[in-house]
Amino acid sequence: MPTYIVSATQNLLSPEEKKKVAKEVTRAHSQATGAQGFFAQVIFSEIPSGSHFMGGVEISAKQIFVHGHIRAGRTEEQKGALLADIINSIHGVTGIEKRFLWAYISELAPNNMVEYGQVLPQPGKEAEWLESLSAADRDYMLSLSKAQ
Repeated sequence: MPTYIVSATQNLLSPEEKKKVAKEVTRAHSQATGAQGFFAQVIFSEIPSGSHFMGGVEISAKQIFVHGHIRAGRTEEQKGALLADIINSIHGVTGIEKRFLWAYISELAPNNMVEYGQVLPQPGKEAEWLESLSAADRDYMLSLSKAQ
């Protein structure tokens, strides 16, 4: 399951903006990779005042960082499209200038990830993996896509 950690300057994002950003990141991931939306999770954290420095200098500008942990196996084109879509989407939701938006992707080998007690599948094998889960786990995951 890709995990996107969105770190933003404290009090920058409203609850409604967080919901919109989460939906946009999920959409961008699904569109770029072809994986179902319920695989993506988005976690928000806030950067308190006095806790962000660049070059040893405290940063006071409002900024958003997205660090995505995804399964390895995507093409350079997919990853490039995903990063661009994330930045454009967050800019569209928040209006924050793109120079204050940062996005990174870290790739993990699927066999280095366990979710729902199962090693994750190679890209493109999500349907088979989903079917291998217990009915309770599968129903839970599928219920997430109905909530969208």
